[in-house]
Order: sequence, then C-alpha cells, then structure tokens
Amino acid sequence: MEVKKGIPSKTELNNEHKKLNAKMIDFHGWEMPLEYSGIIYEHLAVRKHVGIFDISHMGDIIISGNEANKFVDYIFPSKVSSLNVNECLYTSFLDENAMMIDDTIIYRLNANKFFLIPNAATIDKIYNWLLKNKNNYDVNICNYSDKISHIAVQGPDSYNVLNDMNIEIPENFKAVYHKINYNNVLTEDNSIIVSGTGYTGEKGVELIVPNEIASEIWEELLKKIKKYSGLPCGLGSRDTLRMEKGMLLSGQDFNENKNPYEASVSFIINYDHNFIGKNKLLDAKENYDNIFRGFVLENKNIPRNGFEIYSNNNELIGNITSGTLSPILNCGIGLGYINKKYNKINDIIYIKIRNSMVKGKISRPKILK
Repeated sequence: MEVKKGIPSKTELNNEHKKLNAKMIDFHGWEMPLEYSGIIYEHLAVRKHVGIFDISHMGDIIISGNEANKFVDYIFPSKVSSLNVNECLYTSFLDENAMMIDDTIIYRLNANKFFLIPNAATIDKIYNWLLKNKNNYDVNICNYSDKISHIAVQGPDSYNVLNDMNIEIPENFKAVYHKINYNNVLTEDNSIIVSGTGYTGEKGVELIVPNEIASEIWEELLKKIKKYSGLPCGLGSRDTLRMEKGMLLSGQDFNENKNPYEASVSFIINYDHNFIGKNKLLDAKENYDNIFRGFVLENKNIPRNGFEIYSNNNELIGNITSGTLSPILNCGIGLGYINKKYNKINDIIYIKIRNSMVKGKISRPKILK
C-alpha cells in the first residue's frame, strides 16, 4: 500500500473518522484512516463478523449516450455490453500494448448508461484517457468523483447489518438499487447503488451514495455493527485483507507493465469484440514469462515490495510486489511474479529478506481459501 505525501483532499466522512480518533494518513492525495482500534483487530472483525470502510477516495465516472454500448466494448477487453441492467463486472483498462493501466468495477445503470470506478491515484488519468479515446463515438463522459461517496460493509454479518437498516439484500446479486429520497446523479429514481462487491474477499456490499447522505449512513452503520461485534476499519486492514485473498493493488501489483495473463486475471478477456490492445494481447497469450502468484512463508518474516524470490537451486526467479503478516495464518505472506517454469503450487521457494533466505511455498494468488 503506497502512501504519498502532499496536501490531501478529504472525503465527506473525514470528520467522522476524526471523531473516532482514527490514525489518518495521506494516501494518494487523500487524507484517509489507516486504522482505528488496530489493523489486526479490524482485520479479524471483517473475517469473523463485520467491518465498515470509507472508500470514497475511489473515482466515479459515468459513460452515457447512444453509442455507450459500443464504446465500453472498445475500451475494455471484457464484453461489457453483455451486462444486464443492475449488473456489474470486474475488468481492466488496457493500453495499446495490452498492458494494464488500471482495474475497475463497471456497472450497467440502464440501456445506454454505464458507471465505472477507477482507483484513487488514477482518477484524472483514466478520465483523460477515456476522453482521448472517445474518437467519434456518440457518448458523454462525466467525472462525478467529487459528488459521490462509497462505504464498504464487509464480513459474514454484512447482510444482517444491511437488513437491520431495512435494505434488503438478495443472495447472489451483483448490484441492486435501493429506493431513498434525494437527488442523485447516478440513478433517475433517486435510489442508491447496493453492490455485491468488495476488496476483502468476504461476503459484503459496497454502498454508493451521494455525499449529502454519506455521514448519515455511516453513523447508522456504526450503530448497527455493534450488535455483531463489528468495527470501523481503515486502509491498513483493507490492504492485509485483500492480500490474503490475492487481490491486485493498482500501481503496486501492476503498473502499466503487466498484461492480464501475467496478472492472473485472464478471465476478464473476451475476444469476440474489438478492443484497445487486442492484437498485442493475442500475441502475448502464449508468450509471457512471469505470472502472478502468492507465497506463504514458514515464519513471521514479512516479504516487502521488491524483495527477490529464489528457487531451490538459488536461481533468481521472481519478485515480491506486496507482502504482509497474515493475521489468519500467523505467518508472512506475499504476492508477486514468478517465472512460469517454477510455477508449481506448493513448490518450495526462498525469499531474500535482508541477509537471510526465508523458506516458503508457492500458492495461488488467493492464499486464504
């Protein structure tokens, strides 16, 4: 999790975090809570009960118009136009060389309207990239990132919490709308988006709401989660949670230097349409050397970004991109790229940590099942 210094922007919930004495940091230009009660406590609350996160630093861009279907299919390697209304999917922006610029969740709001969420550090970059590639498509591209808040409710008891707030959560859903009265740039019927998504690998939802009601919803969630031993959670636990489940961090696990095959997200690719980087991606399909994997250490040493991975024969075969101490496994874990020749799950590897070679084994990116 990269932290950058500067004069940070503030989310609509900034004062709510300070009321709770959260430890605040500058994260990609946003003043965000790193932790409240402690990263491990918050991590375990999400795995066992429920936690809530302010993720309003994420971007909010709407693509609409007569050719919105054609445009989103051109922009993404996924067949976005095949989504039904109220559905969403995970995908990635590719450049002309099929390298991943950023990843995103994209929603279909109606027949000609799509909503996508770039990462905090890439909001302006993605917005300008969309404008650059608009070409002659009959679409409107609007950046609403300063008007919308996001609150994640994650953990086994997340649906119970939402039900207690009279927000009915169906099983096995991708996105639904919940009726509520206010003016909303997202939906015509003044409803909020309740999305069956998250960045923790747990059952959960993300509430996408206008800034005007974000504090009201946050305060109500704080009350409801107490019944389930829930906690407010910061970016620290969000990072450790996503690492246990092998979820990519834009700008760290990839940075316009990996294609979807290398990053182990080839499931996003559909070749039944033309899209930016398609030919290069076809060329890369069988011609890439390294692949994204997880690594589980035999002790509590933490592998950090850039640490080297070695084979049993002391050959340099990869590098770590993310690492932490897993609160669930109680050992060091890492994510990174390894030469495909040494890609067998459960094979022994060694990670160079300071002056020691620490033994571990290869895992699928989703380390914690």
